[in-house]
Amino acid sequence: MKRTVSVVGAVIENEQGDILCALRSPKMSLPNFWEFPGGKIEVGEDPSQALIREIKEELDCEILVGEQIEEVKYEYEKVIVHLFTYASKIVDGTPKAKEHAKLEWKSLADLESLEWAPADVPTVNKLLNVLN
Repeated sequence: MKRTVSVVGAVIENEQGDILCALRSPKMSLPNFWEFPGGKIEVGEDPSQALIREIKEELDCEILVGEQIEEVKYEYEKVIVHLFTYASKIVDGTPKAKEHAKLEWKSLADLESLEWAPADVPTVNKLLNVLN
């Protein structure tokens, strides 16, 4: 039986309404796919605590976590990912790609142009539905 990993992703929006997109590095699983930054929920953490910690570690930023956008269960070859995505805002710092190959701010309309990790696609679709 596959193990399930609970993870969180931050849909970080800037003043212009652009979304921060992170490109997975060649060293990561699912290399060269785009994702919302975040990571695993550790034992004893709630999703927003995990997201604040992960964004500090990955991007060197402090964020404010808002409402949940989506909850997705996606079965990959070796693991089931249970992903919770949350609307977030940066309250301190400028994002740095400490673990990712690169970071880009994209308008909602431009999100479709990126090749997203499968578990992140439902969140992208939900964001695009707001547009349409």
